[in-house]
Amino acid sequence: MPDTTNFARLRLAPKDFQRLSNFIHGEYGIKLPEAKKIMLESRLGKRLRTLQMGSFHEYVDYVLSQEGKEYELIHMIDLVTTNKTDFFREPVHFDYLVRQVLPELLTEPRGNKINIWSAGCSTGEEPYTLAMVLSEYAARTPGFNYDITATDISQSVLETAIEAIYDEDKVAPVSQSLKKKYILRSKKQEKRQIRIKPALRQKITFYRLNLMDSQYDRLNKMDIVFCRNVIIYFDRPTQEQLINRMCRYLKPGGFLFMGHSETLFSMNVPLSQVAPTIYQRA
Repeated sequence: MPDTTNFARLRLAPKDFQRLSNFIHGEYGIKLPEAKKIMLESRLGKRLRTLQMGSFHEYVDYVLSQEGKEYELIHMIDLVTTNKTDFFREPVHFDYLVRQVLPELLTEPRGNKINIWSAGCSTGEEPYTLAMVLSEYAARTPGFNYDITATDISQSVLETAIEAIYDEDKVAPVSQSLKKKYILRSKKQEKRQIRIKPALRQKITFYRLNLMDSQYDRLNKMDIVFCRNVIIYFDRPTQEQLINRMCRYLKPGGFLFMGHSETLFSMNVPLSQVAPTIYQRA
């Protein structure tokens, strides 16, 4: 393994960067333009150290080999994906969910149970926010129930989500009343950590899913899909392909919530816009 000084000078050759970015785009739909090369060098450098490899060329050869795909790919994807998320991110979505979407869905002959998919759930803040909002709705709506499925391509973020332990400042956007109901504080004051209560955690099923897979075998038909700030990492043709695939798992009349910077404008998809970044399945 090279020493720290030499390691800092290691660079990802243009040809190896192209091989890696082509593979990542083909397998996972994520686009890695040339501007991302330095970021990739920095993040993958950790794996070179761990694997005691002397060059990025050696690493790329390995990760694209049969053995590498079996053992290393999951680590590489954890490093190249972006996982920014917050509790109650884009709060207008949760207001619209309670005011418009749930009452509309519950007037239809689909029963009182709502199935929601958090696609690209990252470290779990979005599905836990949904669980709080839906639990509050259930408390004042007799017979109402819900299930949440939360998926991500990154195994490491899913492990964080399942554990449901966060720094205290992460739950700053959560109201005091919701904190009292759904959040436990660490007994060790110096830790300044919280954990989502078991009753809420039990409402969510987490598992790993690649949105580029041709079909989602474990997924049931959904009433609502939250796929926010996910498709921005894909090129336009891949975005359209993914949205159409998701729509196969969204019931007619169901709703899709997108991120504030995402649009389905000019896409050939079976959805109509009902509010900014909110769409309904035909």
